[in-house]
Amino acid sequence: MIALLVLLSLLFLWTVVSDRLARWSITAPITFALAGIFLSGQDHPVVPLDMDTHTFQRAIELVLAVMLFTDATEARDYARLRGPVGEGRLLGIALPASVVLATLAGALVFPGRSWWLLAVAALVVMPMDLAPVLTILRDERVPLRVRAALNIEGGFNDGLISPLFVFCVANLVSAEGETFGDLLLNALKGAAYAAIIGSVLGYLASQVVRRALESGWARPASLRMAGLALPFLTYAASVLVEGNGFVAAFVAGLWYANTVFVIGGDSLALVEDVSHLLALAAWYAFGALAAEAFADGIALQVLAYALLVLTVARFVPVVASLTGTDFTRAERAAIGWLGPRGVTSIVFAVLAYLQLPREEADFVVNVTAATVLLSVILHGVSAEPVARWFARHPQPEEPAAPPGPGR
Repeated sequence: MIALLVLLSLLFLWTVVSDRLARWSITAPITFALAGIFLSGQDHPVVPLDMDTHTFQRAIELVLAVMLFTDATEARDYARLRGPVGEGRLLGIALPASVVLATLAGALVFPGRSWWLLAVAALVVMPMDLAPVLTILRDERVPLRVRAALNIEGGFNDGLISPLFVFCVANLVSAEGETFGDLLLNALKGAAYAAIIGSVLGYLASQVVRRALESGWARPASLRMAGLALPFLTYAASVLVEGNGFVAAFVAGLWYANTVFVIGGDSLALVEDVSHLLALAAWYAFGALAAEAFADGIALQVLAYALLVLTVARFVPVVASLTGTDFTRAERAAIGWLGPRGVTSIVFAVLAYLQLPREEADFVVNVTAATVLLSVILHGVSAEPVARWFARHPQPEEPAAPPGPGR
């Protein structure tokens, strides 16, 4: 009960001073990560946090499932742009290339490590998450198509990486007698079951919600609860049939996104608020993990790896993949640089911590903690200068499409 009292008090206090803290670049992720360090990351924690439980693992998985569901609906905000905003190149070319480069960087910095472990680390640290610099999405000084590209990439990359992460972790913890073919088949079956469950439940939910609204059985305000229930329902149904709960929630979000236009612009406000709250809990857990990871200091190898994945492994593939598009050189550079790491990396790291042997788990946690902390600093400091540069150097904007029906 003391732990609950402390955490709820922290949430209340941060809420009432959040705008004031934002002026000093103290964001919610920073606040709750620091709280996790000081309240749960000590030898005698004020709020003990037991991560080695099945309940905690399910809870952290639900955090990612809800986030993936909400991420899958983000592209609707940019539907008024004509044509693509580079999302196909970012997700189909830059993302795989970034993971490969991060794996190679790991082999260079940490010689002798298992390739499967290096792949897991790369898959954990490469997904971008705009939470540490969320204000960039609302900053009109930054070209709309740059914000759209970043938001769509951030919404989709974790959903695409999730099944690969599960597969690579399975190869590290596989029991004797399980071949690579067995693990690959299990991963494909899990993804296929998840896609079917997500599609069926997402489609049915969309149809039921539309019919309920058209017939007057429910009002838009009450249908917010449907949007909140759907990711939890989809995750549970997928796990029940041994499918990938993350993928199922993501696919359901893709189906449900079109229903948002019918219900109204704030129909996902409730699930987005819950997602934000769960993300703060993940940042708190990250603080506790970071304190444990760096109790004896930060190795230079770990810092070097973090710097490589935040710069070269991200910047080069993104800029190269967008070459030849309508993006200007400055816009390509901004998209390549503005790739902060956040909750997705934290959740994947916690799952790796819970499932991998101790030495491998510590390695993943260490590189993730260094990468996320360095990202919070570098991207948090540079976001405002980037916006100011665009304000002084206006870019040719992509023309907006006329609003479609129901928008």
